[in-house]
Amino acid sequence: MPVDPLHRAGKPQRSTTSQPTNGSRASAIEVRRSTRRRRTVSAYREGDRTVVLIPARMSEAEEQRWVTVMLDKLAAQESRRALGDTELAERAQRLSAQYFDGRARPASVRWVTNQNTRWGSCTPSEGSIRLSHRLQGMPEYVVDYVLCHELAHLLVPGHGPRFWRLLEAYPRTERARGYLEGVVAAQRLPRVPAVHDG
Repeated sequence: MPVDPLHRAGKPQRSTTSQPTNGSRASAIEVRRSTRRRRTVSAYREGDRTVVLIPARMSEAEEQRWVTVMLDKLAAQESRRALGDTELAERAQRLSAQYFDGRARPASVRWVTNQNTRWGSCTPSEGSIRLSHRLQGMPEYVVDYVLCHELAHLLVPGHGPRFWRLLEAYPRTERARGYLEGVVAAQRLPRVPAVHDG
């Protein structure tokens, strides 16, 4: 179902507001049900809230599933808008403040194109963080996880228990790791040759 920020489907039959459950940047989610909608679901940002438009006949379980799907689609769209190195550094500062009490202070944060076997790297002695360009276009929470991972290395260099306890502060760690593992697994699948009809 396409994300359609310009489509407003009549007067909503019911509207609910809740806090996001997925680390979305919006502060609230508003679900608007419409009797005019038959199958389509759409979502858009409206100030500090996310509005999700769904058919009135949808069950509560379907509503919850579609809210999650649409939040992920919006996050992916927002992440695709290329973040420059300056925005990436600002994002790292915000994440450090939010999850590490501002203790992780990188001297530089930038995209690089020479990391094809890892998603990010950190040199604690220099305070530098580098993220692979392959992350560009992935959902926001995945990029945030890799940034948090590298920020945590500024505080704890290795991957011991102390490091993982520190990283637990980021609530979408497991989901982001699963996403990245899925990307790696998909890249290992054999390529099926295209079939052309003559």
